[in-house]
Amino acid sequence: MKTIVEKIIKLRNPDFTLDKTLNSGAVFLLIWVQFWSLIRGLKTIFFLRNPKGMLLGKRVGFFNVSKIQWGKFLRLGNDVYISALAKQGIEFGNNVSIGAFSRIIVSTSLNNIGEKIKIGNNVGIGEFAYLGGSGGLEIGDDCIVGQYLSCHPENHNYEDPDISIRHQGVNRKGIKIGKNCWIGSKVTILDSVEIGSGCILAAGSVITKSFPDNSIIGGVPAKLIKMRTYDDYQSDYTGDLLCRKSL
Repeated sequence: MKTIVEKIIKLRNPDFTLDKTLNSGAVFLLIWVQFWSLIRGLKTIFFLRNPKGMLLGKRVGFFNVSKIQWGKFLRLGNDVYISALAKQGIEFGNNVSIGAFSRIIVSTSLNNIGEKIKIGNNVGIGEFAYLGGSGGLEIGDDCIVGQYLSCHPENHNYEDPDISIRHQGVNRKGIKIGKNCWIGSKVTILDSVEIGSGCILAAGSVITKSFPDNSIIGGVPAKLIKMRTYDDYQSDYTGDLLCRKSL
């Protein structure tokens, strides 16, 4: 049975292998859960859409499905909500996984609709994420993300002290995250930030400015700790900082 399960999972992740210590009961439960997730994924047929092997948890909700595109084997955990009230919509690549209780919402306002959210191939995002897309949000291929990621590609205007901030409108520049990044848990990324490919964002960081490829970033507000080199693997301090509260 383990061999069959491993072959099925390899369709989604060719590099996957089951842990040799995994007991048969857990394997059976895994099959049961994934079977019903696959069945729930078939509900997209009612929207005249091909599920492409989609796996849906319980109570997953969609808004404006016509503006949502997905690749093969999209997996959405329990209570995920996706709202594509957007000019360009939401796009998921192949083999994308979104953790339970996450919210992927381009816009909440009908008078100033936002841009888009685009998530690349082989991206895994942990539970309780909030991904806004008002000014545009792009996450590159092969990124791994811990729990509670928060992205906010929009800022409120506040220059006039005589007018309520909520009546002064917003400005939007967008957020871009490169390929092959490791983002720790409870990271917040604010508008106008561009993160290069191969970056590592330490748990709990608040990212307020852009960083180049292969940066190791941490703090509130986040600063460059160092660039990724082979010497980094010898640094206990850096490893502890990145792993704390993270994946």
